[in-house]
Amino acid sequence: MTTILIENGAVITMDLAGTVHWPGWVLLTDDKISALGPDAPPKVMRTKASRIIDAKNMAVLPGLVNAHTHLSQTFMRGLGDDKSLLQWLQEVMWPLQAAMTPEDMRLASLLGLVENLKSGVTAVAQHHKLPSPTFADAALAAAEQLGLRFQLARAWVDMGDGAEKPDAILAELTRLHRRWQGAGEGRITVANGPMAPWRCSDATMRRTVAWARSRGLPTHIHVAEAQTEIELMRQRNGLRHIEWLASLEALGPDMQLVHCVYVSEAEIDLMAAADATVVHCPTSNMYLASGIAPVPAILQKGIAVALGTDGAASHNSQDLLETMKIAILLAKVGSGDATALLPANILRMATTAGARVMNRSDIGQLRPGFKADLTIIDLNTPRIMPVHHPASAIVYNCNGPDVHTVIVDGRILLDAGRVVMLDELALLTECRRAARALMRRSGLQKEFA
Repeated sequence: MTTILIENGAVITMDLAGTVHWPGWVLLTDDKISALGPDAPPKVMRTKASRIIDAKNMAVLPGLVNAHTHLSQTFMRGLGDDKSLLQWLQEVMWPLQAAMTPEDMRLASLLGLVENLKSGVTAVAQHHKLPSPTFADAALAAAEQLGLRFQLARAWVDMGDGAEKPDAILAELTRLHRRWQGAGEGRITVANGPMAPWRCSDATMRRTVAWARSRGLPTHIHVAEAQTEIELMRQRNGLRHIEWLASLEALGPDMQLVHCVYVSEAEIDLMAAADATVVHCPTSNMYLASGIAPVPAILQKGIAVALGTDGAASHNSQDLLETMKIAILLAKVGSGDATALLPANILRMATTAGARVMNRSDIGQLRPGFKADLTIIDLNTPRIMPVHHPASAIVYNCNGPDVHTVIVDGRILLDAGRVVMLDELALLTECRRAARALMRRSGLQKEFA
C-alpha cells in the first residue's frame, strides 16, 4: 500500500458545497483519496505516509481536464496565424495532416501531453483527426506511456474531402473499442467523434451514435464554430447544427458539443432539455476570429460547460490555466457584465464539468473514494502573492509554469516541475527534428520560411 500525504495547502475540494480547507490536507491511498480535512492532519497519518508533500503557499485541487484538443497540431503551432477557420483548414491543417507519419503522431502526442501535464492537466479529451489506425494507436500509446487519463474520440467524415465509407468508420470504432477501452488500468477510453455536422451524413451519424450508446460511450463533435458552417448546413437541409442533432435524436447526456459559438436561444433550450455537455474553447475561437460563445446564457440554463484548449495550431499552447483566464475575461467583455463568470464557474468547467466529458463520476472533486487525481499549484511567486482568495489567484494569476506537482491514480507524474515518465529534453530534440521534416514533406516549408 502506498500513501501520499499532502499538507499545509489551500485545499479546493470542488465539492457541491464549494468547501475550501485553508490550510488543509489530503491523504491518498494507492489510487484513491482516502481522507481530507482542515488544519493539520492527524499525527498517525504523518508517521505512516510513504511520502509527505508540503504544500505550504500552494493550492491543491482536483486534476484539471482539457476537454478538447487535437494533439497532432503541436507540430503546427504558429502556422495558422491570421486566417479564418476554413482558410486555416484548407491552406495549413489539411496539407500538414496529410504529410504526417505515425511516428510524427507519436511524438506530437507526447509533446502535447507533456505540455498538458505541466499545465496541471490530469485528463485529456483528444478529438483524433487522422483516420489510419496506426495514427490513433500512436496517440493512445503515448497517453498510456505518460499515465494521464485519455479519451480518444475517433473523428470521421463521410461527406466531401477525406470522406470515409460508413462501414469502415464503424469497423475502426469497433477496433479501437476492443483494443483500447479500459487500457492503462482504466485510464484510456474511446468515443465517437464526428467532425462537424456539415461533413457528416444523417445516416452515418445515426449509426455511430447508436453504436456509441450501445456501449455506454459519448459522442464528441464540433458544432456551430463559425457562421460559414451554419450556412453550409442550412443549404443542405435548412437546419442549424443543434436543430439537426435534435432531428436525428442524437442529443442526450452522452453528447459533447464543442464550441457552440453560434447557437440560438431555441438551440440552447434543446441542449438543456437533452442534458448535453458544451465544451468551450475560448482561445481558439478568438484566434480564428470565430466569435464569442454565449457561455453565461448556456450556464443559466443549467447546461454543464467544460473547458478545452483546442489544438495548438489554433491556440499555440495547451496551457489550460491560461485558457481559464481567457475564458473568464472573454465572458465579461462579451456580455458587458463583470459578473458574467466568476472564478468558481471557471474552476468547475475545468474539473467537475470536465469529468462529464471524460465519462467519469469519480474524478473532478477531492472527496474520499474519488480517484487520486490532483494538481498542486505554487502560489508563492511575486506574480501571484499575496493570495486573498485561492480560486481567484488560480484563475487570474496562474499559468502552466506555476504547476508544481501532478498526480494521476495516486502516481506522481510531475514531481516539483519534473516530468517523471520520460526524458523531456530528449523529447524536445526529437520533436524539433520531426517537425522540420514534416514541413519539408508537406511543401509548406518555403511559405513559412
